[in-house]
Amino acid sequence: MLKSLHTVTDPLLDKNPVTVHILGICSALAVTTSVSTALTLSLALIVVLTIAAGIISLIRHHIPSSIRIIVQITIIASLVIVADQILQAFAYAMSQRLSVFVSLIATNCIVLGRTEAFALNNRPLPAMLDALGNGAGYAIVLLVVAFIRELLGAGTLMGFGILPLVAEGGWYQPMRLMLLAPSAFIILGLLVWAVRSARPAQQEPREFTPYAPERQVQP
Repeated sequence: MLKSLHTVTDPLLDKNPVTVHILGICSALAVTTSVSTALTLSLALIVVLTIAAGIISLIRHHIPSSIRIIVQITIIASLVIVADQILQAFAYAMSQRLSVFVSLIATNCIVLGRTEAFALNNRPLPAMLDALGNGAGYAIVLLVVAFIRELLGAGTLMGFGILPLVAEGGWYQPMRLMLLAPSAFIILGLLVWAVRSARPAQQEPREFTPYAPERQVQP
């Protein structure tokens, strides 16, 4: 029980796929301008990743090693198509806002990375729990970035007004920079720095030692 719980909770912070492994950051560019789009994409990715991990784990002994990547991509892409069709059927407006980014779940490094590294070598339940944890870790980062961008960029959260705008007689002037793509990378970089500063164990070791010439002693 504790091992299963650890499998789910470990990727939330200690082994977060975004802040630790720097995976899946492309989504932060376009879908984090609002919390609603970030939440929708996160839920779609969690569902696709969890189901894909379970299916791949179930058939792992029957997948030839030479075509395992093709099989994984086929399963993931099929689930992404289903998720996209469900969104178009029940949340068409949101589907249009997300545009191609739902389809790009199939190429997300986190999805293929967890199925390749974990699902292919573990039983279905642990594989699905690992997928759930990594999907949730990804979602947390996206929601934090989206929270900051939407609040500062538009003064809203989930489309509801939070800060009184100058245009409406209030005091807050929206920071339009927050709605542009570069702000996502700035916020994400600051988030990675903050997490690694708080948890030094996540910092990579130096790849080289800076050269420090010895001081010459004058006679």
